[in-house]
Amino acid sequence: MSLGGLFKGLFLAGAFAMTASPVWADDPFSALKITRVAPGTAAMAFDLQSLDGRPVQLVDLKGKGVVVNFWATWCGPCKEEMPAFERLRQQLDPNRFALLTITTDLQREGIKHFLANLHVLLPVLFDEDQAVSQAYLVRALPTTVFIDRQGALVGRAVGPREWDTPKAVQAIQSLMP
Repeated sequence: MSLGGLFKGLFLAGAFAMTASPVWADDPFSALKITRVAPGTAAMAFDLQSLDGRPVQLVDLKGKGVVVNFWATWCGPCKEEMPAFERLRQQLDPNRFALLTITTDLQREGIKHFLANLHVLLPVLFDEDQAVSQAYLVRALPTTVFIDRQGALVGRAVGPREWDTPKAVQAIQSLMP
């Protein structure tokens, strides 16, 4: 990771630690135990390669609500929540919402087999040098981060959730234009 990336990571660390924004009873994120991020915290840009070989840049998704899930094939809780992410993806407008998954696994054929067994078509990006995972302070899997349409981090969740429940869909729709 470059020195600039390290500083961005430290900035994000402060943002994740500074969750002093008020938690309201009707906040759809708090109902899901999603930790809020300090308002105005920009999501770190990334450019990763997808499972099908295409480059994917976060900047290209500006204007959409974005959910980024960090996972691995060896992670049991990740496997449990993948079908819920697929159902969520199918419910939301792809012109207003993007769901990305990021893995540090390198076995492309193994990942294809893993996804096929789960019957999911989620986009998979490769974080081969783990720079993005480090910048987003991924310490446990699964970790999911939420980015609003302006490119600001909104929150993060560590551990699996049922992402296709009405409460989860409502929270994620709040990110969308």
